[in-house]
Amino acid sequence: MTETTPLWTPTEAQVASSPMTRFRDYCAVKNAVDLPDHDAFQQWSIDARGAFWSAVWDFCGVRGIKGARDLIHGDVMLDARFFPDATLNFAENLLVRHGEGDALIFRGEDKVSYRWSWDQLHSMVSRLQQAFRAMDIGKGDRIAAMMPNMPETIACMLAASSIGAIWSSCSPDFGEQGVLDRFGQIEPKLFITCDAYWYNGKLQDVSDKVRAVAPKLGCPVMVVKYAGDAEALAASLPDGRTMDAVTIPYTASPVSFEPLPFSHPLYILFSSGTTGVPKCIVHSAGGTLLQHLKEHRFHSGVSDGDKLFYFTTCGWMMWNWLASGLASGATLCLFDGSPFAPDGNVLWDYAAEEKFAVFGTSAKYIDAVRKGGIEPLKTHDLSELRLITSTGSPLSPEGFSFVYEGIKPDVQLASISGGTDIVSCFVLGNPVKPVWRGEIQGPGLGLAVDVWDDAGQPVRGEKGELVCTKAFPSMPVGFWNDKDGAKYKAAYFERFDNIWCHGDFAEWTEHGGLIIHGRSDATLNPGGVRIGTAEIYNQVEQLDEVAEAICIGQDWDDDVRVILFIRLAPGVTLDAELDKKIKTKIRVGASPRHVPAKIIAVADIPRTKSGKIVELAVREVVHGRPVKNKEALANPEALELYSGLDALKG
Repeated sequence: MTETTPLWTPTEAQVASSPMTRFRDYCAVKNAVDLPDHDAFQQWSIDARGAFWSAVWDFCGVRGIKGARDLIHGDVMLDARFFPDATLNFAENLLVRHGEGDALIFRGEDKVSYRWSWDQLHSMVSRLQQAFRAMDIGKGDRIAAMMPNMPETIACMLAASSIGAIWSSCSPDFGEQGVLDRFGQIEPKLFITCDAYWYNGKLQDVSDKVRAVAPKLGCPVMVVKYAGDAEALAASLPDGRTMDAVTIPYTASPVSFEPLPFSHPLYILFSSGTTGVPKCIVHSAGGTLLQHLKEHRFHSGVSDGDKLFYFTTCGWMMWNWLASGLASGATLCLFDGSPFAPDGNVLWDYAAEEKFAVFGTSAKYIDAVRKGGIEPLKTHDLSELRLITSTGSPLSPEGFSFVYEGIKPDVQLASISGGTDIVSCFVLGNPVKPVWRGEIQGPGLGLAVDVWDDAGQPVRGEKGELVCTKAFPSMPVGFWNDKDGAKYKAAYFERFDNIWCHGDFAEWTEHGGLIIHGRSDATLNPGGVRIGTAEIYNQVEQLDEVAEAICIGQDWDDDVRVILFIRLAPGVTLDAELDKKIKTKIRVGASPRHVPAKIIAVADIPRTKSGKIVELAVREVVHGRPVKNKEALANPEALELYSGLDALKG
């Protein structure tokens, strides 16, 4: 059904005062070009990428030396280099403020709460920087952290980047093998861990895991006090010290910043690892900084003093995205633990009490709030909240409607999509355009995003591959331990020559927005027709009887048949009547081709640590093939529920 009325439209005053509009006017004057509207601005930002990204640098006041050249070899994606003569330091561009104002606010469920001023953050970064240098950590060395999303983690990252070390992190819920699969590949010079953490109201001790991991990493360990006994854990390690012990010899002084090339490695992020050992994706300081400044200031309207929140762990790229909010002068609101502990209001309490301007979360969280009967609109003062962002998986049309009916009617809702691969977004919100139900508002500035068919031709109004046809600054520097670049090239550039193929199944809308129908490699193909799994989830998860679902294609009779697994709401059973109701809902809401051949109730659905359901892993189990890396999953035991099912044998 075609929507005729947007869910939200910016007022003329909002458009006029938006940083997006101010930046468009700036670019028009600076480059003597006519940019009458956003669509013209978008096209110019692609056609004149060097000038566009140079303008981002200048308008945002990036600290560093830009150099004479803004882009070389721009027509060849793998050879393109932005600002090849530039020097900058990432940490210097995040530590932009001083004083007693809040830089970081933290809550660990309902157990822990504290805040750091900008001066406190500077002080801790200074002391950590001195300690790291005393450990002989410098440019290009890796620091790996298994940490909660807390202020100390931000400070450690900033101290690492201030001296040119490369930061890599995961959350403390990763298992021993999951930690080693990631950090073992990058050979860190220092391993940072917490002593314990809270999840769902329960203390989760990590001591045994740290004692098992540390000798295999073969480097010193710094233990950060949080929920356990840091001193005891540090003392039990061959080369362990607490963060207090590491930093206490040093007096805070002004942080020094190592000037580094634009392309100097900043982060190593990891692919989810559900199809093998995780890929180590290396991101540059300059590319990450410029892309995040663009997304925060222009697409999200973040400005000095805004309270910026994203529900994320340190193992998801949204933590890196959140951290960069400091560069826009924002106060970061950090949260660690379960978003439903002690109850489903915990994040909305936080938002109301701290007056969030931006609330970032996952589509799964919005759906869980909706199905849990939680309506912040009726219970919380969210008057300062102007932007809600959702990512991790496609947000259903019902999720869009719920935000306006159950959370806040005058908020901008930005469904965003990109990923670890680019540590940012390809498509996201736009404060000067309307929000349409079920649609991402549009592509990011400076990104030549398109949808192509299998023949490599652009398509409109039909589904295809999400691609980016021109180089952009936040492309990875490469993969770690991939000296000839073969793995990097294979990951993104094998499908189409000199074109980034992202692996999302997508579609342009009549409004110039996009719909992501799921991952291309999880696309169903019954009768040779490609179907995005999100199209099925959007229908079935509207039903109160269904808590969540996962859908795969099973090889069957020289074709593929659609199998739908559902986790039912409490007290519900899957009988013939519900089976028929689900199939009818899918047939009417999507199409007859989307109707599953089998619907099977399961007790649990496997997911990654960042909450993404793993269709490929379930498909492997159903076909009797081994899943290569169960350590990537939050609940690997759930895979056993899909093995050897009699219902799938006929």
